[in-house]
Amino acid sequence: MNDRAAPLHLDALRRALAAFDPAIAAAEQLNRLIEAGLDRLPPPGGGATLQRWQSLAAVAAHDLSLAKLYEGHTDALAIFAELGVSAERADATTSWGVWAAEAPQGRTVIEAGAPGNEVRLDGAKCWCSGAASASHALLTAWHADGRGPQLVSTSLRQPGVQVSSSAWQAVGMAGSASLDVSFDRARARLVGRPGEYLSRPGFWQGGGGIAACWYGGTLTIADALRRSIADSALAPHSPFRLAALGRVDVALQATAALLRQSAAWIDANPGADASAVALRTRLCAEETATLALDEVGRALGATPFCRDARFARAAADLPVFIRQSHAERDLAALGERVTEPGAWPWLL
Repeated sequence: MNDRAAPLHLDALRRALAAFDPAIAAAEQLNRLIEAGLDRLPPPGGGATLQRWQSLAAVAAHDLSLAKLYEGHTDALAIFAELGVSAERADATTSWGVWAAEAPQGRTVIEAGAPGNEVRLDGAKCWCSGAASASHALLTAWHADGRGPQLVSTSLRQPGVQVSSSAWQAVGMAGSASLDVSFDRARARLVGRPGEYLSRPGFWQGGGGIAACWYGGTLTIADALRRSIADSALAPHSPFRLAALGRVDVALQATAALLRQSAAWIDANPGADASAVALRTRLCAEETATLALDEVGRALGATPFCRDARFARAAADLPVFIRQSHAERDLAALGERVTEPGAWPWLL
């Protein structure tokens, strides 16, 4: 996508989001975005990574459950493009989930199928966002001889696929419906080589896009504080609220700057290891989200949690979404990369 077309796409996406009735389920909103062609984002590392992330942030500012589904669907399309594989398209609303969690209680095993890339799947997969609504999935599985993780694509609308909601008790991110899926000789297709899901440059490039989602969700929280001050005749006499807004603004501006810097670095180094860049950006966005939730809650009290439906939903969703971070493990992983020979990341 060229530089001139991308902003037009972003404007169209924002208009579509603004026109949605909040009562429409996230899955249906995703289908409408797909029908309108608003799921066709620039690929990460292709020269317009920032525009991709701006789209993710815009969707997240609208609804974090929708953002979870939208990010997964657009990530699947990017993975297919990166690996040079065509994605199946059953109809105008073919939607994809990307399921790569490897839970102790669930593993998907590949059985040999017909010659070529056709295989059968057995076993289970946990934390499958959008499993109740997506038409297709791109997921990690394992060959019988232990090789993997191996990407496979499969249709979810076939007899060998069973979706269970019994374990999903979420209040926050409820609309993302990250359910459990079981496979019984379900038809699937191999995508790429064993291990390629993790080794490809797009793995960490895509991971940076999650930070854009967290940033977008944080904007909804922060804007409640900004509006409460801007709309209040008492604003000049509210130093504590103003101080809270100042702290939130500093954090948001720092995160936005890092997102822009990271996107530019990825575009300038599309084949390089972006793990440190992605980890740093995600951790910054997570810290900003946590700070905003705390500062806005302290400044405004219970009112927006109880009387502002949009804020209340975002405040319930955001703490769940940012727990996709691995917390101290991610901090330690970043610290390890910063100590690598030749690494000096702090030059101005």
